[in-house]
Amino acid sequence: MMGYAGLTQPLGNTVLTKSASGLADRDMPRPYRAAFRPLPRLAPYQVLTDADGVRVERYSVTARAGTASILPKYTTPVIGYNGMVPGPTISVERGTQVRLRVRNGLTGVRHASHADHESISLSTHLHGHASAPEFDGYAGDLTGPGYYKEYVYENDQAARSIWYHDHASHQTTMNVYSGLAAQYLIHDEVERALLPQGDFDVPLTLCDMMFEADGRVRFDDDEHSGVWGDVVLVNGQPWPVMQVQRRVYRFRLLNASMSRSYRPYLSTGEPVHMVATDGGLMPVSRPVTRWRHSPAERYEFLVDFSRYAPGTTVRLRNASNPKNVDFDHTDEIMAFTVTDAPVDTSDPTWRAIPQTLASSEVMSLDPATSRRRRRLHLKRNDQTNIWNINEETWSDVVASGYTRVLANPGLGDVETWDLETSSGGWFHPLHVHLVDFKILSRNGRPPFDYERGPKDVAYVGPDELVRVLMRFDRRGKYMVHCHNLPHEDHDMMHQFAVGLTPGQPDAHDPITTAPALLDTFPPDA
Repeated sequence: MMGYAGLTQPLGNTVLTKSASGLADRDMPRPYRAAFRPLPRLAPYQVLTDADGVRVERYSVTARAGTASILPKYTTPVIGYNGMVPGPTISVERGTQVRLRVRNGLTGVRHASHADHESISLSTHLHGHASAPEFDGYAGDLTGPGYYKEYVYENDQAARSIWYHDHASHQTTMNVYSGLAAQYLIHDEVERALLPQGDFDVPLTLCDMMFEADGRVRFDDDEHSGVWGDVVLVNGQPWPVMQVQRRVYRFRLLNASMSRSYRPYLSTGEPVHMVATDGGLMPVSRPVTRWRHSPAERYEFLVDFSRYAPGTTVRLRNASNPKNVDFDHTDEIMAFTVTDAPVDTSDPTWRAIPQTLASSEVMSLDPATSRRRRRLHLKRNDQTNIWNINEETWSDVVASGYTRVLANPGLGDVETWDLETSSGGWFHPLHVHLVDFKILSRNGRPPFDYERGPKDVAYVGPDELVRVLMRFDRRGKYMVHCHNLPHEDHDMMHQFAVGLTPGQPDAHDPITTAPALLDTFPPDA
């Protein structure tokens, strides 16, 4: 497939061509022709109470081939959880144990536009959840076609917007790009009392794609530098229009793009009110006119539509960021049309913008308690086109028998990590599994207003040093990697070990403790 003019060096946010797709112009979707579509919800197939009185909900999803209606003329083959793109959202109350059975129903299936892998293996990561290592979606913990794995999630963290997506070693980009991604919401009494619920609590999954002339997904990671599509999708629809009442709405925006970062803003110039980051509620809300939003980050914000007359259209636009590859319509995201539908003013959140939200353990951490400072240097080897952290790669971890680590904090330790990119001018959304962290500074200056909440992804821009603080409260091995997924796959991923003594048995080994099992369930079970 053709690349973006043979891109091997980072670019500014420049339009290289009108489009990246092979579609005829008449077959390309146009902004604001599609209606907004809420994300589908997944119901548990069983609910019970265990011996300790804990509510347990059992869910099941199957990774399988399906089709999506994205383009005006063609249907698009996809691979999704239950064949849907995006996959079904799971919504649970804090303290509910979830047992999620993930079945690999991809026997004989290959990626529609990428033939590097003869079979598709899975490893499911619940991104933003402090899972046990054996249920964290470790890249080497693979579920092959015809097998399944049951993941156990305690959901004992504060309310937050997280997501489950595939994490199979060297297949993550294609698996997620093909559709293996879905939202997962944890609720609690604090956020329910403060923020809109129900129809006014709206999850948005944002991504970009490109297409072949016949409607198939086109894949081009341009020598592992990134995947930049020319069609922006929200909840699987291109540039949709949502009908809204004249009241306050809460939006949970997940950037599920492979590589593209966004800089969203409202076309009216009004600020949104940022209320939550990756790990849940911020201490206080912040008015923000635009923000950098990298792959895998989640931001929750309020928009007050009561200030607009019926018939007004408000667009969520994209100013982009350096090092993106932009096309004709990637400066648009979605639109809202304000209606004259009656508003329930007895709902206390209908026009409320709360100022004080919630404290959290990570945001209360004191840098003086840090036991160690570490440096993670993110760069690319221009001779091999391989990405690395501190000159080491995931292949080095595999070659060591999964023993090599870049950090070994003790259980309960607080550490400061300096995340730095200083070569080649790329940006890296760095994700640290297991923990929420507090951003202390960027190049010695305070963090942006919108990231003053618990985070698990740091936008490390070109020539930036981002200092973060975190506590390690669970024993085991966990991954840290770039969430520009072609960078992760080639090969910017490593691991750290919490509270483990080298050479001693690991009771929570992420590969051997809870292996995948042969799937003997009926097809629809």
